[in-house]
Amino acid sequence: MTFYPTDRIALFIDGANLYSAAKALGFDIDYRKLLDEFKKRGVLIRAYYYTAIAENDDYSPIRPLVDWLDYNGFTLVTKPAREFTDSQGRKRWRGDMDIEIAVDMLQMAETADHLVLFSGDGDFRALVEAVQRKGRRVTVVSTMKSQPPMTSDDLRRQADNFVDLSDLGGIIGRPQRAQPRQPLDNRTLAEREAEDEY
Repeated sequence: MTFYPTDRIALFIDGANLYSAAKALGFDIDYRKLLDEFKKRGVLIRAYYYTAIAENDDYSPIRPLVDWLDYNGFTLVTKPAREFTDSQGRKRWRGDMDIEIAVDMLQMAETADHLVLFSGDGDFRALVEAVQRKGRRVTVVSTMKSQPPMTSDDLRRQADNFVDLSDLGGIIGRPQRAQPRQPLDNRTLAEREAEDEY
């Protein structure tokens, strides 16, 4: 990564995208190390973290992380996740943060010299180009080393720099934890099977 000591740096972390990429590579992100690493590379002026949260759940596995980030130097951008039913009838959650990321990146391009996007979503190619037209450099962090690759080729080509997340694993990663325990489900097997049918 090419950074200059006087660079004013802003980070834009697509939480769901970064989580999926790190999981595919077999490690978890240590967000304290991530913040420290970019503080070493220039003047870190803002670190945004974007995620959708299921508001109605009694337990959300993302909630402890969001709370920690909020108290430890990150600017949290959240919105309620929307529930939907997929083609197999299973409940799923959707919470696209692309617009929020785009608006913040364009605004920060007025004051930051180097913007770092943690996402491989090809929809951001035009955004990266717009930020570059303002005279700013953009680094994209994602991975090509997972199966399937987690980054768009168009986005990689548009960025000033592309950093494969696997190359940062030793710096900002830690071994994956076991999945958090889910709350106890006191329903009978028949009740759970009946719900799965709908």
